[in-house]
Amino acid sequence: MNTFVVDSSVVAKWLPPLNHEPFAAEARKLLAYWTDGKIDLSVPDLLNIEVANILWKAARTKRCTWTQARTALEILISYGLPLVPSVTLLELALRISLEYERTVYDCLYVALAVQSSRTLVTADEKLAKALAAYFPVKWIGAI
Repeated sequence: MNTFVVDSSVVAKWLPPLNHEPFAAEARKLLAYWTDGKIDLSVPDLLNIEVANILWKAARTKRCTWTQARTALEILISYGLPLVPSVTLLELALRISLEYERTVYDCLYVALAVQSSRTLVTADEKLAKALAAYFPVKWIGAI
C-alpha cells in the first residue's frame, strides 16, 4: 500500500469553501483513495491548527463566511486523520528548518515523512522545489 504524509496546503483543499482552488481535484483524489483504503495517510497533530488558521484567514478575507469556516473545521475533525504528536518530530524538524531555511511548521511534515519513510505531498510548490532534491517531498501538481 502506498503511504503518504499530506500537509495543510493539501488538506485545506478537501474542505468547502476551499475545494475549488487550483489542484483541489488532485487533493480530493488523495482523500478518496484514503477513505477507500487504497492509500495510508498520516499527519502531524499541527495539521488541524494550521487548517483552522487557513479557514480563519479565508473568512477574514471574505473568501468564505464564519459559518462556512466552522463547518469546514467540523468536517476536517470528522475525517479522523491519523495524527502524530509534533513533539516527536521537533528535533528533526528544527534541524531541517535551520539547514534548508524553511519554517519549522513546514519541516514538521518533512520530518514525519522522513521518520515514517513516507512521501510528503504538498500543494506548496515553493516548498517542494526547495526540498524535493533532499527529502521525499512531492508537489501535488506533479503526481
